[in-house]
Amino acid sequence: MMKPEPYVVAENVTFRYPDGTVALRDINLRFAEGDFVALIGQNGSGKTTLSKCLNGLFKPTEGRILVDGLDTRHTSITKMAVRVGYVFQNPDHQLFNSTVWDEIAYGPRNIQLPKAEVEERVREAAEVVGLDESTFEQHPFFLPKGLRQRVAIASILALRPHMIIVDEPTTGQDVKQSLEIMDFLTRLHEERGHIIVIITHDMPIVARYARRTVLMAHSQILADGPTRSVFAQTDVLAEAFVEPPQITQLAQRCADLGFAAGTLSVQEMLEQFRSLAARRRA
Repeated sequence: MMKPEPYVVAENVTFRYPDGTVALRDINLRFAEGDFVALIGQNGSGKTTLSKCLNGLFKPTEGRILVDGLDTRHTSITKMAVRVGYVFQNPDHQLFNSTVWDEIAYGPRNIQLPKAEVEERVREAAEVVGLDESTFEQHPFFLPKGLRQRVAIASILALRPHMIIVDEPTTGQDVKQSLEIMDFLTRLHEERGHIIVIITHDMPIVARYARRTVLMAHSQILADGPTRSVFAQTDVLAEAFVEPPQITQLAQRCADLGFAAGTLSVQEMLEQFRSLAARRRA
């Protein structure tokens, strides 16, 4: 089976802030159709800077990033916004209109779409994220955080980007809310074909949802591959000061008994236990 063509290609990307701080160093990365990726690493590892380079907010100091064939160094923010959407960690940093309707409509209006198409996109985005029409005239800041986050995502969806980056989708949410937002992102991925990238410190969420994980430290990529494979690389994780989920750690400590180092869930652990027990009884 042929691999899909990459939608985003980062080639030898380095980024320096004006004060000389190197936030990214020689990054090579690709995102393609079917990707649901977790971007992990400690604060200061370069995750957010990389994300802002991917959607064109920052321009690489060296190297280049191609998105849908466009070089971000020479592409306007407007053209990038309809290709890569970015949802901030705190939705309140993204919301600034006085009604939910105007918030979702802002992007389509900004790219000067006809009024009828703006309305169509607002209703479509609201339906996708599960916002009832009764919220349209409400002020976004008066909504619960979970709904504010949905408004922020809807405002991005209204631009119909193919790739969506969500910074810390579960921060400040309880377990139920975290699973709801992640299930929603999974539906966007599976039913609507969006490439999803989440920036997160929540390793159980990574294990449960991300098909692929990119581990960053020291402004570089230390590991990139299937989540199971990345979590099995204990030395690399330790270098990045990242701990895999507790069930993964337990499996790794029981590796001499036959448990797999890349175990991602309690269910997997139980299945391995039953299999090992059956072998010993045979």
